[in-house]
Amino acid sequence: MTATATQAIKTSISRDGRTATVSIPVTFRQRGGRKQILTPPGATPWSLAARVDTAIVKAILRAHRWRQMLESGEYASSAELAKAEKVNASYLSRILRLTLIAPDITETILNGRQPSTLQLDDLLKPLPAAWSQQHSKLYRPQ
Repeated sequence: MTATATQAIKTSISRDGRTATVSIPVTFRQRGGRKQILTPPGATPWSLAARVDTAIVKAILRAHRWRQMLESGEYASSAELAKAEKVNASYLSRILRLTLIAPDITETILNGRQPSTLQLDDLLKPLPAAWSQQHSKLYRPQ
């Protein structure tokens, strides 16, 4: 569900001077079963409270655990690990890529300070190897 208002804040006062109306452009997005209100691109976010996305955090932690299991020799291949973890090998490979995300982006996510529009699906898509390019791709205006 996405509805976008006009791009400028508009104010008006009724003829009798008793009612003021303020129109603020916002975007509504359905996210994780909840409705979320997003500020216009380039505007300061209304809520500065941390919002830890547990799905992303769980995936990052799982990725690092799986990487450690492979690097330690506990499992000889990602296919063997996928079988042991009872997950699809393709899924395991996509999750493992999360270990290649820039450390500051990972820290931002773990602290709940990622952009409100960032979702796990965005991180599971192929990302550039260069950390600066990851910033450009993940933090682009929606």
